[in-house]
Amino acid sequence: MIPALSYDDVLLIPRRSGVKSRKDVNLTTKLTKNIKINNPIVAANMDTVCGSKMAIAMAKLGCVGVIHRFNTVQEQVEEVRKVKRYRNAIIEDPLKMGPELTLKEAKKIMDKHGISSTLIVDQYNELIGILTSRDIRFRPSDDVLISELMTPREKLITATPLITAPEAKDLLMENRIEKLPLVNEDWTLAGLITGKDLHKRTLYPNDSLDRKNRLLVGAAIGVKSDSIDRAEELIDAGVDFLVIDIAHGHSDIVIDTIFKLKEKWPDTDIIAGNVCTPEGTRDLIKAGADAIKIGVGPGANCSTRIVTGSGYPQVSAIIECSKIAEEYNIPIIADGGVKNSGDMMKAISAGTDTIMIGSLISGTRETPGNVIVKDGHKYKLYRGMASKSAKDSKDNKDKKKQDDEYVPEGVESIIPYRGTVKEIIIQLLGGVKSGMSYCGAHTISEAKGLRNFVKITAAGMKESIPHNQYKQ
Repeated sequence: MIPALSYDDVLLIPRRSGVKSRKDVNLTTKLTKNIKINNPIVAANMDTVCGSKMAIAMAKLGCVGVIHRFNTVQEQVEEVRKVKRYRNAIIEDPLKMGPELTLKEAKKIMDKHGISSTLIVDQYNELIGILTSRDIRFRPSDDVLISELMTPREKLITATPLITAPEAKDLLMENRIEKLPLVNEDWTLAGLITGKDLHKRTLYPNDSLDRKNRLLVGAAIGVKSDSIDRAEELIDAGVDFLVIDIAHGHSDIVIDTIFKLKEKWPDTDIIAGNVCTPEGTRDLIKAGADAIKIGVGPGANCSTRIVTGSGYPQVSAIIECSKIAEEYNIPIIADGGVKNSGDMMKAISAGTDTIMIGSLISGTRETPGNVIVKDGHKYKLYRGMASKSAKDSKDNKDKKKQDDEYVPEGVESIIPYRGTVKEIIIQLLGGVKSGMSYCGAHTISEAKGLRNFVKITAAGMKESIPHNQYKQ
């Protein structure tokens, strides 16, 4: 029996390096067979980690997030739509209303979608006006029709759908307006460009985008009978990839689910897992998976290895699984066990393309859930998705009967509130870039699979941690 290794069991051996600065390191990598991202971090599909706010923040930083599935289909779909609406070069399907609505009705709809203006169209989808916050700022009655308040199309600045982003920016600046409706020759609505979205493009030049210049986002599904229906709703909402969310991914039900998804939506990328063996990796790839999640039991709040006695140390799992994935040119995602940027660098050297994290970004402002105040300090909830509380939450959402025989494989905890996720991600990426320089690698592909490890003892690990005991 050959010992298998975890992150704390190894160090990377430094190599001769031609990297002059961290600025010379490029972290672009493959998330799936068909999707690239600019930075190798994925926010985990956990209900205390990734909703729309986290997914938006991650995509703006060149990473990506996966919307968790511990909600109703409608709630998950709306979370995906929030990400897709956040930043568009062209909003192809902007919010619009008919002229017969009252201001009260219009406000209710706009509040639901978190916007302050809307386009007004007739029954033929022809643009007839726009209602903005300026139009309703001083109106005392909510019963007035929005057709009486809107700015009519005769006074609007519009453009054709063929306008470029630079041209749209000039038109917005020249006329000092924020919204630019796009119309066809017959005045039917074709889209919308906003000054806010154009400004976001300049603030985040490295964000993760789809082909329509919208933020990338994934969503998790399960393997039960309703999973295909959930997948269909998510794909219709514009999700870029699906993640099959199950603790033991090397199972017939996962393989069957991949076959069904690929048969119905061959162009939608599927991330499958979790597995920790070469056999599991190969079987999921042959079923049609476009990326494989590696990791059984290494998560911070996961107790699978203790409860079931099953699992595999993460560094060895990545090494062995990545060798199979490389044969098929399929990326892998190291999921769980990462405690710092050094572990991320070890995962890349072991053979991963991206790293999925949960605990490292838990407790941040962008995670779902409210801030908890205890003894004057702020906290947020963080829990494993196989924990009893997560299971109860899912059952309550689906209005199912509680399963008294359910055996949890995760725990929950409260995490000190940690501010914005951006600060954490920047530190992690900076550490990875430094690690790349120690390995002499300018790109992820150069560092991936180097496996320049040395096994260390407990004393070696102790030596690796800051240990200066000097006191003045």
